[in-house]
Amino acid sequence: MSTPKDLRYSEEHEWVKVEGDKVRIGITHFAQSELGDIVFVELPEVGDKITADEPFGSVESVKTVSELYAPINGTIVEVNDELDDSPEFVNDSPYEKAWMIVVEPADTSEIESLMTAEQYEEMTKED
Repeated sequence: MSTPKDLRYSEEHEWVKVEGDKVRIGITHFAQSELGDIVFVELPEVGDKITADEPFGSVESVKTVSELYAPINGTIVEVNDELDDSPEFVNDSPYEKAWMIVVEPADTSEIESLMTAEQYEEMTKED
């Protein structure tokens, strides 16, 4: 699967899609492939604040539990409740169905500090 060019990426393998004055966040194809079959996703509540580089939830696979790290600071305005019943979306559709949260950024300029698709691909080649 190719890395979508219209997204930004964190070193912790989260993707960020700018949608007007909000951003949608999920984990990358690379991350889900490293984790294996996802069996549970734990996400925060609407209204919770997230802090860049701090955990905001977790994903559990048949192999391990892995923290989800906030790529930016902001307030959660939407949570993908479909992942409660269908955590396999993370494996099947990491960039479409498996978005995790929508955030109102505290400072939109933080998005510019995230990696481009090309930079993210370069980083994952080294792993």
